[in-house]
Amino acid sequence: MTDMTANGFSITSAEARERASKALDDRRLRKRYAAERRFRWYGIAAIVFGLFFLAWLFTTLIIQGIGAFQQTQLRVQVELDAGELGFSGTPDHDALMKGEYQSVLRAGLRKMLGVGSDRAQRREAYALLSNGADLELRDRVLSDPGLIGKTIDVWVTASADVDTMLKGGISRKVDEDKRRINNRQLAWLDKLKADGRVVRSFNTNLFTKGASSEPELAGMGVAIVGSLYMMLVVLLVALPVGVAAAVYLEEFAPKNRWTDVIEVNINNLAAVPSIVFGLLGLAIFLNAFGMPRSAPVVGGLVLALMTLPVVIIATRAAIKAVPPSIREAALGIGASSMQVITHHVLPLAMPGILTGTIIGMARALGETAPLLLIGMVAFVVSLPSTPFDPATALPVQIYMWAGASERAFVERTSAAILILLAFLILMNAAAVILRRKFERRW
Repeated sequence: MTDMTANGFSITSAEARERASKALDDRRLRKRYAAERRFRWYGIAAIVFGLFFLAWLFTTLIIQGIGAFQQTQLRVQVELDAGELGFSGTPDHDALMKGEYQSVLRAGLRKMLGVGSDRAQRREAYALLSNGADLELRDRVLSDPGLIGKTIDVWVTASADVDTMLKGGISRKVDEDKRRINNRQLAWLDKLKADGRVVRSFNTNLFTKGASSEPELAGMGVAIVGSLYMMLVVLLVALPVGVAAAVYLEEFAPKNRWTDVIEVNINNLAAVPSIVFGLLGLAIFLNAFGMPRSAPVVGGLVLALMTLPVVIIATRAAIKAVPPSIREAALGIGASSMQVITHHVLPLAMPGILTGTIIGMARALGETAPLLLIGMVAFVVSLPSTPFDPATALPVQIYMWAGASERAFVERTSAAILILLAFLILMNAAAVILRRKFERRW
């Protein structure tokens, strides 16, 4: 049976159906390709969307925190008269520690600014200096007692309000009654800047000092050292225990109901909220064992318990990745089961083990909740010399600074976040580098 076309040619019904089917297939194919293109663009849009907010986050942190890496200092001319300092004769170390450095420093500042006996003006002049400026002068004299009796220029830290003003955090256009610095103080600062007595230098206090209620004196030194001690404890506890547990479960444990229960609980522990581990540490290490509060060793043990499931899971995965032929070859030449594990399997699985350990430690480094429960929010000024001394940690320091009322703590909070992120990026980069360098593909 044939049909006539418009051109006078005739085609069969089978040919017509074939052409219609082919056209339908072409439409379906075009729709499929269009759907694939849309899906690809959705993925690209999602990546761009995520990168945009990541860039926004880092840009905001850098803009807010970059100022914390610099600190304003004032150069004050002081007369280190022994009588004014309260010394009689040749002072020893104890006498030097107790000298009247504040009065000498304030006298030099008053002389420079031309401040008389008016108490209000004196208070305004003293507010230009940090409350710890006299301690900086004391340290200068302690390092060189020969300065006593001389007139010297000494660089001391400016107050947080002065620092914020010179960094643009306080506008001069704001009404005087709404500013932390009045017009007279601004005039003094302009005079000091014109005389070359105001400078911004690298803020070493940020990395060497501990807690302080004054933003210009507050630092992360205690938090950094405390975090390093905690990571050392985590490494010494979680790595050997986790590897030993993984080797036993993977190589020696019988496959029965009890080992299945253990494996399920290990996988569940990896997803338990970190605050639960803090409650566990509070109940066991502090209340039961009586260990010191706010000590890095306790924080390290709590974080080690939290990291242990991650290490076990990563180690088991790395051991499974070693080909059975390695074990069979070692057993075939007379090696014992322990020799097979220690001489062949573990060395070949070590890249995966180290990668899992470092990633687990990086996760533990950013935890705050368990550390709050074991008291690592103490106001610690001195750097800890051992893991048993009081300390705090970087995420806890960020938490405490974020709740501070002083405006200058905002930039220090952002700077602390940047430093914590730098540590996390370095640890994750180390995990990637170790895996790529030592990994073997079978």
